[in-house]
Amino acid sequence: MFSLFYGLWKYVFAKDEFRVLILVVDRAGKTTLLEKLKSIYLKGEGLPPDRVVPTVGLNIGRIEDAKAKLVFWDLGGQVSLRTIWEKYYEEAYAIMYVIDAATASSFEDSKSALEKVIRHEHLRGAPLLIVANKQDLPGVIDEEELAKFLHKELDERPYTFQAVSAYDGRGIKSGIDWLVEQMEKSKRTETLQARAGVAGQI
Repeated sequence: MFSLFYGLWKYVFAKDEFRVLILVVDRAGKTTLLEKLKSIYLKGEGLPPDRVVPTVGLNIGRIEDAKAKLVFWDLGGQVSLRTIWEKYYEEAYAIMYVIDAATASSFEDSKSALEKVIRHEHLRGAPLLIVANKQDLPGVIDEEELAKFLHKELDERPYTFQAVSAYDGRGIKSGIDWLVEQMEKSKRTETLQARAGVAGQI
């Protein structure tokens, strides 16, 4: 009887947990973005921008919104560290790709790295949130300009562009809302959850 009620409670109240890759070329502000995410959703637990250091390897962040629990895998963006990205592709539900919208000289590198990411077979169908970061700075491009630059490189997966500032938080919640909505209805989510269920029974 207990197991029956527990199963019903879990079905009604338990939240799905989604794993999201945060990828970027070096110095686009993704770790600062992750800390701002934590400060928005976890009532001030994130580090302030002046205390954030570049990611070397893997940094993990967790948040929870009204619909889901999100686990972010923040992977180092230096060229020497991008070889480890593929190790996390297969278990990721979605991708957040951060671009420094204030530094035009980094756009081609960002574009090239993104092409490799979305072509990988282990990320097939993963929703893609492309973030134009540093909107608090002068001279940045917005999401519409970024879309014009990148649209030919994108495939048929769900994707969107979002202008954000990891410094003041603008645009972040809208991007996360879109990402959660897409993961909830994604066929990739169904596949990963089914795989996890089978693994849990072994």
